[in-house]
Amino acid sequence: MRTFTPQQALLLSIAAAFVTIALKSGAWWLTGSVGYLSDAAESIVNLIGASFALAMVSYARVPPDDDHPYGHGKAEYFSAGLEGAMIFVAAAAILFFAAERLVHPKPLAHLGIGTALSVAASVVNFAVARVLLQVGRAHRSFALEADSRHLMTDVWTTAGVVVGVGLAGATGYGWIDPLVAAAVAFNILREGWQLMHRAVGGLMDRAQDEDDVARIEHVLGELAPPPCRFANLKTRTSGPLRFAQVDLWVPGSWSVARAHALADEIEDAVQRRTGTRLTTHVEPIEEQPAPASPEEHAAARDSA
Repeated sequence: MRTFTPQQALLLSIAAAFVTIALKSGAWWLTGSVGYLSDAAESIVNLIGASFALAMVSYARVPPDDDHPYGHGKAEYFSAGLEGAMIFVAAAAILFFAAERLVHPKPLAHLGIGTALSVAASVVNFAVARVLLQVGRAHRSFALEADSRHLMTDVWTTAGVVVGVGLAGATGYGWIDPLVAAAVAFNILREGWQLMHRAVGGLMDRAQDEDDVARIEHVLGELAPPPCRFANLKTRTSGPLRFAQVDLWVPGSWSVARAHALADEIEDAVQRRTGTRLTTHVEPIEEQPAPASPEEHAAARDSA
């Protein structure tokens, strides 16, 4: 599969959203199913979310400036937050239409053609979701991964709607259709909550994943010549950007130039091999507190 940039992947998502809106709206118009209407409403959310994500992903990659010395990476979390909020709006609309249809039932028609259109839209969403997930992971883009998860939720939503409409048509129980629509609404509410929760977590400087931290520690371990050592490694994420800081303990007899050269070498290696921008704080080993002796440990336990 060809390699997409994050912007190209989101343009693909926007194009897919227009296609699926047309297909699902056609399914709703032909069948009169409120389940298919709910499915079309979620595709409108996909379009708005992908469009805003494109703007935020582009802004997140603007180089650092005087006002934003650490870059603009956190802009991606705003797209996920907006998409989560739009999901809540779409779910409320779906529940309204489902309640109205329960009160005023309407027979379904042209189920075969309508179902075919909805399934075709689901295939498009599945293919685009896979592309978004791969590109999002390759570029560490939270916005793309969020859009991918939303599209996969849409795929499962469509499957549920198709089953509900099929049961309603086969049994003649029209109330099954709005009940399935309501279930769809609650399902996408869950997805919306998860997106907003992760977006807030990103804005709160969430630490890097354990695997990413382990890779940084591995590089540090390789580059620390005895008796040098590292301590107090701290990491954080900012959209596609990764930051870390660590204390580098060196012999006090070293010159400033020698310690600075080692710190530069380590920072460059971590950046190159893990994609993390590392900041080191140099300390003399002679001023590091000595490890407590067994007697001191015992005294501390007794005093506690």
